[in-house]
Amino acid sequence: MFTLEKLENSTPILPVTVDTLAEVRAHLPTFVHNWLDLNKFTGKPGEICIIPALSGKLGTALVGYDPAATALWSIAGLPAQLPEGHYHLEANWSENDQMLAAIGWGLGQYEFAITKKPQEPEQRKLYLSAHYERVVAFVNAINSVRDLVNMPANRMMPEHLAVHMHTLADEFDASFQQLVGDDLIEHGYPAVYEVGRASKHKPRVLELHWGDKKNPEVVLVGKGVCFDTGGLDMKPSSAMRLMKKDMGGAAHVIALARLIMQMNLPICLRVLVPAVDNAIGGDAFRPGDVINTRAGKTVEVDNTDAEGRLILCDALTAACEHEPALVIDFATLTGAARVALGTEVPVFFSNSRPLTQQVQQASADVDELMWNLPLYKPYMHQLKTQFADLKNSGDSYGGAITAALFLNEFVPDTIPWLHIDMMAWNLRARPGRPVGGEAMGLFAVYHYLEQTFQTMIPD
Repeated sequence: MFTLEKLENSTPILPVTVDTLAEVRAHLPTFVHNWLDLNKFTGKPGEICIIPALSGKLGTALVGYDPAATALWSIAGLPAQLPEGHYHLEANWSENDQMLAAIGWGLGQYEFAITKKPQEPEQRKLYLSAHYERVVAFVNAINSVRDLVNMPANRMMPEHLAVHMHTLADEFDASFQQLVGDDLIEHGYPAVYEVGRASKHKPRVLELHWGDKKNPEVVLVGKGVCFDTGGLDMKPSSAMRLMKKDMGGAAHVIALARLIMQMNLPICLRVLVPAVDNAIGGDAFRPGDVINTRAGKTVEVDNTDAEGRLILCDALTAACEHEPALVIDFATLTGAARVALGTEVPVFFSNSRPLTQQVQQASADVDELMWNLPLYKPYMHQLKTQFADLKNSGDSYGGAITAALFLNEFVPDTIPWLHIDMMAWNLRARPGRPVGGEAMGLFAVYHYLEQTFQTMIPD
């Protein structure tokens, strides 16, 4: 994928635009002009023209790109189109843009092959002159989200997620613990237990700790519904088809934890993942049930397909108990958020105006769009019920907001909280972003954390 050694036969990758192509052509021999004309290469974004050398080997790979767009995806499509070999980027770009382009190159080589017959991987390596550790860290983190989300549910149940998180903890000398099955009742996670109790794959709360306790505590909470049938309010088959991705929130916080630990951010990190299989069975929780929560509030189950917020409310309560500096949760929570902004733009909510502004700025800084929706408290009337302190879903309007309002009931106003509701799946293929599991908001949130907690990043 990457190399720190620039070989003599390394093939240059030359990014061009429609406006700069003429200048580039002026420095190329006549036979190359003819080759570009023959291939109708104009420098439009996404166009590629491989110029042969007189020796018959690769000479230069010209790629059209949009200078107004992020450099991240500028060469991400090349690994799928170039022959095996060693390459280097020849671009008068800033060091940061070259680093982003390298990350895109790495992401462009992703393929989910875990459940396929092993094959000899093809080698397309890009020379990196700087930021090797950072580039590899981002590629590995994002591809880990993809792997976890793409994994079939029969290979990614709560117990499998626990193994993955335990392995991550061992890799970075972090601590790991888990509560399983009936232990959830004893240790105060009743809502997690209720949602997952019908499955033979026992519900769990997974917890990772890392970092110096003298540093500010940041808690990451990830929704870990390893498969969502909808429960007794069962989804139709078309809506259930992709529900292996309903643990996408867990995948995101695990990947973000990997980045934080690998880049050694000066925080005290805690990761909480409530992991369940929302199955249908004789012991499944029912519409109309009233369940307890860790916070002591009771919740009437209006819809068993609104289970993510039930497991998150216990985890968020636990996350806030030591008054951390910041709590962030990721969740594939609502279809309403997808209706509002489509499948490719994560929605976020916050109980803090400064945090909202800082995350929006971080989103702009790294050119990864996330968009804020309001915690509009007048909609709380939708969550009122005569049978409990609140119910777990509202009517058909403002579903992303009412879901966030439900979670907000379990987070004190004094603790800054960020809630991210995303798809975690690409419905269409784009350069560097194949159809399937995808990290969304990870660049922006990490950038915010890095800017806020100020660390020296190793090269």
